[in-house]
Amino acid sequence: MLRWYQSKLASRPLLTQCVTTAVLFATGDTMAQQLVEKKGLKNQDFGRTGRMVFYGGCIFAPVATKWFGFLQRRIVIPGKPNLEIAARVAADQGVFACGNLFFFLSTMAIMEGSDPKKKLESTYWNALQKNWMVWPAVQFTNFKFVPLEHRILFVNIISLGWNCYLSFLNSQGGSAEIVPPDV
Repeated sequence: MLRWYQSKLASRPLLTQCVTTAVLFATGDTMAQQLVEKKGLKNQDFGRTGRMVFYGGCIFAPVATKWFGFLQRRIVIPGKPNLEIAARVAADQGVFACGNLFFFLSTMAIMEGSDPKKKLESTYWNALQKNWMVWPAVQFTNFKFVPLEHRILFVNIISLGWNCYLSFLNSQGGSAEIVPPDV
């Protein structure tokens, strides 16, 4: 399976990244609906899942692929690999994360037929704070150990949980607090 994926990455890198991301965004949304919200398969909101597929495959994947290439080419500090990685993480979290989250929430609101401004007011800051609790360490690991062509895949695998959270947060309009089940 990994060899097949590698060959697809080599022959059609952007398409492969887009399809992989779409599938994993759908998986994250399904996890949110089934594991967190416990909707049951009969109540799965396929429109919501479709919006996540669209955003992941058509918006996030191409932009993130280009962004990671940009960071690799433009943020170079010879002889100081950890400083270089820290600078990439800072750029990623200060520019890409802020913009991507803004665009994600706005796009979801527009596709849902709701007010993007209200969506952003109710969810953006909470989601960005949570982002900064998770993603700097993930991206440091990604930039240090993962080859460029696999960085989107790495992010997508970690994003299963993150997309589950974002989908849940988006569906709750920002009032989402994940409460662990009673044991």
